[in-house]
Amino acid sequence: MKVWQQDWIARWALYSPDKPAIQEHGSDKAVTYCQLNEMGNAFAHYLTKDKNVSKGDRVVVLAEYSVEYIALFSAAQKAGFIVVPLNYRLSAPEIKEIIDNAAPVLIYYQESFKHLLPSDKDLNILTLPSVNSSDISGFDIIPVDEDDPIFIIYTSGTTGKPKGVKYTHKMAFWNSINTAISLKINTESRTVNVMPPFHTGGWNVLLLPFLHHGGFTYVCRKFDPQVVINTISSLKCTVFMAVPTMLAMMAQHSDFQHVDLSSLDYIIVGGEAMPVPLIKQYAGKQVAIRQGYGMTEVGPNLTSLHQDDAIRKIGSIGRPNFYVEHRIINEAGQDAAVDEPGELWLRGPMVMIEYWKNEQATKDTFSEDGNWFKTGDIVIEDNEKYIYIVDRLKNMFISGAENVYPAEIERVLQKLPHVKECVVVGVKDERWGEVGKAYVVTSGNTDEDTLRAHCQANLAKFKIPKYFVFMDELPKSDSGKIDRKLLKSL
Repeated sequence: MKVWQQDWIARWALYSPDKPAIQEHGSDKAVTYCQLNEMGNAFAHYLTKDKNVSKGDRVVVLAEYSVEYIALFSAAQKAGFIVVPLNYRLSAPEIKEIIDNAAPVLIYYQESFKHLLPSDKDLNILTLPSVNSSDISGFDIIPVDEDDPIFIIYTSGTTGKPKGVKYTHKMAFWNSINTAISLKINTESRTVNVMPPFHTGGWNVLLLPFLHHGGFTYVCRKFDPQVVINTISSLKCTVFMAVPTMLAMMAQHSDFQHVDLSSLDYIIVGGEAMPVPLIKQYAGKQVAIRQGYGMTEVGPNLTSLHQDDAIRKIGSIGRPNFYVEHRIINEAGQDAAVDEPGELWLRGPMVMIEYWKNEQATKDTFSEDGNWFKTGDIVIEDNEKYIYIVDRLKNMFISGAENVYPAEIERVLQKLPHVKECVVVGVKDERWGEVGKAYVVTSGNTDEDTLRAHCQANLAKFKIPKYFVFMDELPKSDSGKIDRKLLKSL
């Protein structure tokens, strides 16, 4: 391993000290790169000198985004400790389980979340912020290796207990490079961040690439469609990232019709495929849509579908980003042919090395030779090298001895103009073992007969859902993704 040159904020404090770096919604607190660097120095000095935090120690944070939280990331780059963002939407027992696994030397918390913390007397717990930058002018950086983690990010745990992803300095760097090559990110870039800090999207989709490239980020603690729409307009943001649910809420807000969003080069969409009607609605405002694919363990900015192909290649996650290698492995263990389903394998400098304290999970997620990360996603690649998610392996169900991938059915349903959202899950059936059950949100003028007829015209008989359930809204997880587990239990 090699020593990594990791102090991004200090570099921008040298190059562009007075350039705005972060502004915080609500308080409207704003800092330049020079001020953010001074805060990072102060945090690093305080933690290492006063709290005896060493390189590799874990510092847990239970808080919403703030200028101080981002300064703590800067301190981690300088001092080599590991930031562990906690999901403040979890229950107290779930929080305790993660804290026990991470074994932190210190916990920073936001006062409104203190009730979620365990009452162990030996835990070192502080409110955020707890440092003054006025007396600290610099910090002697502690060198790190490229494979040292700067974060441990815990996955949602839908298949079991949450797993801690060791997100390294090298991963952050190469994810930023991949992002900047795929998108247009530089010192003039401006964005609003509404993704939570406990999710890789909150840090690694745009915030860290912006900090790496000297851009400006307006941080919102919570998503408010009116705030976001008007902030994008007033600050003349160049790029914005959200999940389709958020974009739908923005489009439905009364301000959407008259606000000027022309400063946006495009909107980045993640989490779920964006319905065509919603893409067209934003196109009517001259706003392009860039869809992609990512995982906490790899990147997460892995593929990108160019905005010019948003409708022509609907449902595609695009092509791999510049420094992302991929293979598609079929059931026979061979490289899949064009349009043949197989599991997506990835390789590159943005891939994690291991899960925190979980050797078995690490072994299970890599190929036998250890060279490829197995995503668990079943995909196809067309003759133009565009990749389509067929489904997650864990979402697949078997109906009458046939493998059925819900994402394939969902893609067909989403082609209907009145279908706003849909999800398909497998449910038990006495005759077939399992059958499909589709939950659908529509804008009206669509009934079950219309949906079934559309499926019959576009899908094999065994893939057609047996049940169609209409809902006003689909349940979502903390990261904005559709909660399949809950729907499957209904």
